[in-house]
Amino acid sequence: MGNLLERIELPEGIRRLSEQQLEQLAEEIRALIIHTVSVNGGHLAPSLGTVELTLALYRVFHFPMDKLIWDVGHQAYTHKILTGRRESFATLRKKGGITGFPKRAESAYDAFGVGHASTSISAALGMAVARDLKQETHQVIAVIGDGALTGGEAFEALNHAGDLHRDLLVILNDNEMSIDKNVGGMSTYLSELRIAPQYHRAKRDMENLIKSIPRIGGKVLRTANSIKDGVKTALTPGGLFEEIGFQYIGPIDGHNLRQLQEVLVRVRELKGPILLHVHTKKGCGYEPAEQYPEKFHGIGKFDEETGEVIRKTESAPATYTDVFSKALLDCGEKYKNLTAITAAMPSGTGLKAFQKAFPKRCFDVGIAEEHAMTLAAGMAAEGMRPVVALYSTFAQRAYDQTLHDVCLQRLPVTLCLDRAGLVGEDGPTHHGAFDMAALRPVPNITIAAPMNEHELRHLMYTAQLPDKGVFVIRYPRGKGVLVDWRCPMEELPVGKGRKLSDGTDIAVLSIGTVGNNVQKAIGILSSRYEGTGVRGYENQRSAPTGKANSLVEGENSNLVPREISIAHYDMRFLKPLDEAILEEVAQHFDKIITVEDGVRNGGLGSAVLEWMSDHGYHPSVLRLGLPDRFVEHGTVPELQHIVGIDAEGISQAILCMMNNE
Repeated sequence: MGNLLERIELPEGIRRLSEQQLEQLAEEIRALIIHTVSVNGGHLAPSLGTVELTLALYRVFHFPMDKLIWDVGHQAYTHKILTGRRESFATLRKKGGITGFPKRAESAYDAFGVGHASTSISAALGMAVARDLKQETHQVIAVIGDGALTGGEAFEALNHAGDLHRDLLVILNDNEMSIDKNVGGMSTYLSELRIAPQYHRAKRDMENLIKSIPRIGGKVLRTANSIKDGVKTALTPGGLFEEIGFQYIGPIDGHNLRQLQEVLVRVRELKGPILLHVHTKKGCGYEPAEQYPEKFHGIGKFDEETGEVIRKTESAPATYTDVFSKALLDCGEKYKNLTAITAAMPSGTGLKAFQKAFPKRCFDVGIAEEHAMTLAAGMAAEGMRPVVALYSTFAQRAYDQTLHDVCLQRLPVTLCLDRAGLVGEDGPTHHGAFDMAALRPVPNITIAAPMNEHELRHLMYTAQLPDKGVFVIRYPRGKGVLVDWRCPMEELPVGKGRKLSDGTDIAVLSIGTVGNNVQKAIGILSSRYEGTGVRGYENQRSAPTGKANSLVEGENSNLVPREISIAHYDMRFLKPLDEAILEEVAQHFDKIITVEDGVRNGGLGSAVLEWMSDHGYHPSVLRLGLPDRFVEHGTVPELQHIVGIDAEGISQAILCMMNNE
């Protein structure tokens, strides 16, 4: 690693560098980002594209007094490195390390916590309003990508910012698609003209001169403005932004450090809302990422020299996303009225195969989950069977549309929630923790979670059958559990679970793939003792309060070993619940454990407790799931262990419950 970066602890250090040193620093930062992401995984291509832009911003503005808000945060790695986190950058996305996104609690330079798209302009405008109310004078800058600009919230914020006319700089980081046609020399000329102070003075002087002409001045000015607006819209990039009240500048080269600094210095002196259009290259400076920016947008570990993804050598099952993709394709071939919809994530949600096979029946609406759901409702109202594929965390944005436009009208829409449960290194902004608790109170809805890949295929098929209505299927990120997951699709009875193992002492009720952890927990307990029974401990005096591990080892002399007989039920459906299973459990067990990979409050455990209370049963129920706090980032196994829903945590819970008699 070069010497310059090692000498830069805080942003003030880069202001002392020469232009040549600044270019060298950019290369050193790129090398650090590439190396770290190759080891830890992360969002490589977006951050490589904003190295020069970030350096220019920190040369011209004074953060954290000035406020910088990154939309989504995929492109903020240089920002993290320059703001006192260079040495900790090696811990990026690791448990206990720095996060992959800006986070207010992590640094004063992270002005606003992000992770979902299209929020930056709204947040920045709110900060600008607060600044003015407090009679302060600092700058507020939002950096938003062209993809995030497809989100409706971004346009709502632009419209409001243009109306309020507050001092605000929005930087459009255009790194993939051209929102406005680049008209070359004319664009550059107009950009220079607009940021020149003499242009604005001349414009005001000319308007005042025309207005002073007796009787006809006002009419001439209105006519001139009308002509000007027509020509501007036709010839000038950014006409749309200017129509809603922004001064538009650009596009400019986002990798030209000198030009970026010159433009930002001039823009800093302008008043009102400004939109600076910067054109960057995703993956800039790393050839594999430049060639395949989509692949390197968010990537796991890879070989730094070749760019090849490092894959585990063992024969691994397919991902649940892959299984969903094949099931969707199979259903699409069978049902000609099936359509597929996603919100800017055709690859991530597994729609690419369907899109290729049925291009006229596949719709990517951009970052617009609300529109996706109501679009599906409209299709369903006219006899189509839309499947909406979203990440669980992003589907939260479409809650109102799911409730009012889909469920209220009982329309046959299938909502497939990928990345349900704990997603790992992307952390709390991306965990699919709330879908079950949020959707369970909504009428006219079926909520299902497969325990394995076969169940996912069966549920996809079941959802397309007549009279199934609104059908939600949730499944996690990552690999499944079956090597041979291909199977004929079969109908599953809605609201019916299954008993996986019989028992007499304690009943464990699980939903979704976390049921595999329950099976492992039962296996762990069984393997610790001879014979087939699982042993707990009988306390001759009082219930033990120590850890389950000490109980297993028999360190407490008051404990006498005995076998535990564990029944395990895979509920499959959160709504409707399998009341036959609940009746059986209530009549035969006074100890029940529920296990889910969503929040405990309002999920499966709450549903079971409600049913028991409503039907006059009062067993002891222990709910395992995500706690009433946001779970941080780390690997999925690490996080499941922390919240106690891995095999070890479940086995400890079983032992503790049996010993607290």
